[in-house]
Amino acid sequence: MLKYIGKRLFYMLITLALIATATFFLMKVLPGSPIASASKLSPEQRAIVEARYGLDEPVPVQYFKYMANMAQGDLGVSLNQFKGADVTDLIISRIGPSAQIGFQGMLFGTVIGILFGMVAALRQNTWIDYTSTTVAIFGISIPSFVFASMLQYFFAIQLEWFPVALWKDGFMSSVLPSLALAMGPLAIAARFIRTEMIEVLSSDYITLAKAKGATGTEVAFKHAFRNALIPLITVLGPMAVGLLTGSLVIEQIFAIPGIGEQFVKAIMVNDFAIIMGTTMFFSVFLIAVILLVDILYGVIDPRIRLSGGNS
Repeated sequence: MLKYIGKRLFYMLITLALIATATFFLMKVLPGSPIASASKLSPEQRAIVEARYGLDEPVPVQYFKYMANMAQGDLGVSLNQFKGADVTDLIISRIGPSAQIGFQGMLFGTVIGILFGMVAALRQNTWIDYTSTTVAIFGISIPSFVFASMLQYFFAIQLEWFPVALWKDGFMSSVLPSLALAMGPLAIAARFIRTEMIEVLSSDYITLAKAKGATGTEVAFKHAFRNALIPLITVLGPMAVGLLTGSLVIEQIFAIPGIGEQFVKAIMVNDFAIIMGTTMFFSVFLIAVILLVDILYGVIDPRIRLSGGNS
């Protein structure tokens, strides 16, 4: 197991280096300037600013400096949106609201979706099954920002139970955006659990377990549900990263000061340091979750074993 994890960590570093390289050079070919109010500066003033931040150096020199600084955890400073603020500090200060609504949406959507999927599989071809399938179809087909607008209208404007937008207090302001984000995981979890459990319940070893006297609860939870979790985790792992690091559209709709909202504004004003830093933060999180998912395979399914670095 340790050899396998070490090998995966090595590949993770290579992947991150490639992502950092691609992001850096893409920023260099984009139009615009990362310097705030560049169009209002005189040539002499612009030259002073570029020299201060190393923007007058050759691109290869800038690249190697960027990679060296990033290896030490230094993602640079904002030259446009926040004018000199450290990018790492900006990301850390914004990750809280994004992580809160992402975690709440992921937890609620996954738990309810698993319950829907399990009940639908155990009550196949009944009205419960049809209802669960319909909810899953709506959850996948309708974008989250449509659900967000509906939630704002009914629960914020009509009923006045929650604030329409703004991050006034931690929990009440997070309920509606969390529910909007939850629809995707709910639909996916319900669909995958139902499909996999129906397949597992028709397997020979389930028939054998019933013949040995296993109860319906034991069959559903100990055998069918455990095997159905593997494909679900594969899908929900990367989705969790997207939710926890900020939903761009949802944070804009609810005016949440999260990492997604900051990322959108950085793109609009050509703040390259924030764009590159946020991209690397997202990449590290995504690769780490993928590694965690691979390790969880062996925990959930005892038939999966990691030995000698091979799965």
